Amino acid sequence: MVACPATDQRQLFGVKEHLQQPGFISASAFQLVYSRALPAEKRLMSVVIPVLQEEKLLEKTLAVFTPELRSCFSIEVIISDGGSTDGTLEIARRYADKIVCHTGSHRQTIAEGRNCGAAVAEGDILIFMNGDTYPAAPDQFFSAVRDWSQYARQKHEAALACPVHIPPEERIFFDRVFHLFYNTYVRLLNMCGIGMGRGECQVVWAEHFRSAGGYNARIAAGEDFDLFRRITRFGSIRSFRQMLVYESPRRFRRYGYSRVLWTWTVNALSVMIRRKAVSDEWEAVR
Repeated sequence: MVACPATDQRQLFGVKEHLQQPGFISASAFQLVYSRALPAEKRLMSVVIPVLQEEKLLEKTLAVFTPELRSCFSIEVIISDGGSTDGTLEIARRYADKIVCHTGSHRQTIAEGRNCGAAVAEGDILIFMNGDTYPAAPDQFFSAVRDWSQYARQKHEAALACPVHIPPEERIFFDRVFHLFYNTYVRLLNMCGIGMGRGECQVVWAEHFRSAGGYNARIAAGEDFDLFRRITRFGSIRSFRQMLVYESPRRFRRYGYSRVLWTWTVNALSVMIRRKAVSDEWEAVR
């Protein structure tokens, strides 16, 4: 197990300035514990991955981000750990460019984890992925992001929503039916101007993310929908079919699609109406 040591505050790359934006958590709630030396030029993309006890799947996710891929597309990979006690941090040190650790006494929400990672990000574009999620075709995925960055401002597009599926080797009939439905649903909402994007992968301009105040750290579930709903103030959300990502089916296998869909729906409606989720805590499935 890798412990979270004390941090050299000189490494915090403007964190305090970012955390002064509305919605960001206190600077005392996390530490930057690892930072790999990066080239002097500004990074285009920062991939932020919040994790907690992810030793089973994290290496498969991070192995996608090869040195060649990072160099080609100007990518930095940031791991934001919520207090793992397994081998998660050991794996992260082998692959990540930066690691931040939660140091608060409370259980961190995934929204807080994403905000902490974003606070040390240097890229113009933030790409939030879960620890069990990875691009189906990495070169195609990041080529699409890079191409989008060259015209998005002219088209007033603030963020990207990605289709999500189960890896082919684990896919069953109900996976196909559900993901066809839900990916279409997300695409239609964005076509109607209602910001929507699954938290498994959300792509957003860093300036818009910070202007919006980041993820609402108090929301335990539905924080992804809440962010994209607010991001529409700065531009539209585009759904890119070629930016497919694969997610682990572990949650669906444990609870079933009916229960998961019901939980997502009631939390999204609650966030829209009450500005808070029905769920007080999002249960981790490992």
